[in-house]
Amino acid sequence: MMEPVIFLVDMQSFYAGVEKALRPELKDRPVVVAGDPERRSGIILAACPLAKAHGIQNAITLREALELCPGLTAVRPRMGLYLRASLMITEILETFSDQVEPYSIDEQFVCVSGSEKLFGDPWTIARKMQEAIRIRLGVRARIGMGPNKVLSKMACDHFAKKNESGIFRLDHSNLESHLWPLPVEKMFGVGLRMKKHLNRTGIRTIGDLARFPLHRLKKRWGIMGHVLWMTANGQDASPVSRETFDRQKAIGHHMTLPRDYHTAEEIRVVLLELCEEVCRRARRHGLMGRTVHVGCRGADFSLPTGFHRQAGMPEATHDASTLFRHAWRVFEKFWDGKPVRSLGVTLANLQDDRTVQLSLFEDRDRQMRLGAAMDEIRSRFGPTAILRASSLVPAGQARERAVKIGGHAR
Repeated sequence: MMEPVIFLVDMQSFYAGVEKALRPELKDRPVVVAGDPERRSGIILAACPLAKAHGIQNAITLREALELCPGLTAVRPRMGLYLRASLMITEILETFSDQVEPYSIDEQFVCVSGSEKLFGDPWTIARKMQEAIRIRLGVRARIGMGPNKVLSKMACDHFAKKNESGIFRLDHSNLESHLWPLPVEKMFGVGLRMKKHLNRTGIRTIGDLARFPLHRLKKRWGIMGHVLWMTANGQDASPVSRETFDRQKAIGHHMTLPRDYHTAEEIRVVLLELCEEVCRRARRHGLMGRTVHVGCRGADFSLPTGFHRQAGMPEATHDASTLFRHAWRVFEKFWDGKPVRSLGVTLANLQDDRTVQLSLFEDRDRQMRLGAAMDEIRSRFGPTAILRASSLVPAGQARERAVKIGGHAR
């Protein structure tokens, strides 16, 4: 049986690429998409190759970017436009295969096994995909190829993005020569904290991890250790599936704050707003959750602060006040008191909300009717038609974010 052929199709500098395609006068100018060009503030969401040549990278501030490149053109993000462009790319990819799985707004997995008789060998298909996307949208696609999703992802991130054709295949024939020499933090699934743990164990490259005794990794990190070992060895059994996002495992909402929040009073306001949004989405899907996950981070990436912790709740809920009560306990327990720049809440361990545990001490039926009534008001009259009073204080973000998509201008 032949191995499958899976692509990870990634758009180069997607937001900036879309803006340059729509504005020909920007073709030969360094362009970034950033939060608020008028105020010269916000972070860089996307930088075109000309901007990157000046040392500009995503996530630095616009002020820093302007210091690196005084002639920089900064464009306000238009998230609605980028979402429509992403859907158009999906439509293009579906002309080559019926197995397309969106991974993010600018990345999609495509299984082309079985498409060869119609479109040619995988390299030919990749070039045809690039050309179709370029003609219709004016943006450049980079394509990583592999026998599974994890290898196609790493082929794209580490090799296709850096060669002239924008195409690279990573499989078991070149795993040892190309992937294994890379630092272990370059491997998919390894973050800064895991890198430090692995380095302390003597693992510094992906090859070190691939050759490390599996039983020792499992003893130290359990299932995660096994997954890391499999990834380093290019093993991944997950299929490309159109229904990946239909099976919801958790509902979360994350917010990057416009400034550092220093006090518990300010943070409580935003945490409650996040709980409101998470519970609204849970009710819309007819779900409740029994586990709350809270995470926060400071503004300095070079000196990471913050935490990601979870806690179980006695009963499943999609009531914002209940979720907030448990989320705040988690936050109070693990917050180190340092400034917070981003905050997130996730409701997990989901179940159908038609099965409810009765309580002698709470009127849960009243809570559910109240949540449904609030959802109906917001559906008919807009997301700010009904707000908690705390959202009206300066720390509140609900009113400003109601007119945005993903925290950015529509």
